[in-house]
Amino acid sequence: MSKTILVVDDSASFRTVVKLALQKAGYTVVEAGDGKDALGKLTGAKVNLIVCDVNMPNMDGLAFLKEVKTMAAYKFTPVIMLTTESQESKKAEGRAAGAKAWITKPFQPSQLVDAVNRLCV
Repeated sequence: MSKTILVVDDSASFRTVVKLALQKAGYTVVEAGDGKDALGKLTGAKVNLIVCDVNMPNMDGLAFLKEVKTMAAYKFTPVIMLTTESQESKKAEGRAAGAKAWITKPFQPSQLVDAVNRLCV
């Protein structure tokens, strides 16, 4: 059975790039346009990993990450932050909130797939 990845980014074209890379690697992908949209999709169904942007409207990635970690069904779901943010302070905030990896855009799809393969349980 293929593993499910939730991709959260406000850029539809960016979600498509990520989705194609992950589908090619054999994953099922669910897309969300921001943190609020993503929370609406976390309805108890198994999500093996979340790839999330930081800067988004409505609910940013760090607020979304903190919220996910309070949900019993997703508390241990690994989250990879995929963002243009590269400041150490943001990365530290992400780690403190529970992010397992931080990939800076622009990125190589293979780099993302490697990280997903390592963390996806």
